[in-house]
Amino acid sequence: MAEAATVNGLDVQKLGGLVETIKNNPHLSKSIWYASGEWKGGFACEVKSRNFCWTIDEPFDLGGTDTAPNPAEMYLGALAGCLNVGYALNAAMLGVSIDKLRIDIEGDIDLPGFVGLANLPGFEDQAKLPGYTNVRVKVRMKSNATPEQLKRIHENVLATSPIGLSVKNAVGLKVDIETRRMA
Repeated sequence: MAEAATVNGLDVQKLGGLVETIKNNPHLSKSIWYASGEWKGGFACEVKSRNFCWTIDEPFDLGGTDTAPNPAEMYLGALAGCLNVGYALNAAMLGVSIDKLRIDIEGDIDLPGFVGLANLPGFEDQAKLPGYTNVRVKVRMKSNATPEQLKRIHENVLATSPIGLSVKNAVGLKVDIETRRMA
């Protein structure tokens, strides 16, 4: 079977070229990504990355104005997006056409740790530290993949998803605060 130039809207030759470029130039394999967030009052924050800008807020029942997803939802959304990229990329590189792909994610966060109540009576069964304690992902894909191809795609995605692996494994976090006045 001749490999199509475009699979799932992706230029397979260009993707292969990227892999070859990195393979032949290991120094190009390191990348740094940037984002900044500026407080807009209440719980609203305007986030910028590259040429994109979006808002983060909290729902009404958590004290926000419900103008946008909250950080916990954006986290799950970032995971969904990264997994979508992984499935599309891996399928395309195998010549597998995707007709539909949907990734549903849910996660558990106990609020007492976030608001400082975790050590009070009545919260013994709650997580002591804020953050996701469990994240569950359901992937639904309609494609022309054989069971063997689907297994290979799935295993490759799980082994190579930057956000998926950041969720699964602890990553370093260094947060500094500047003590000088802002202009």
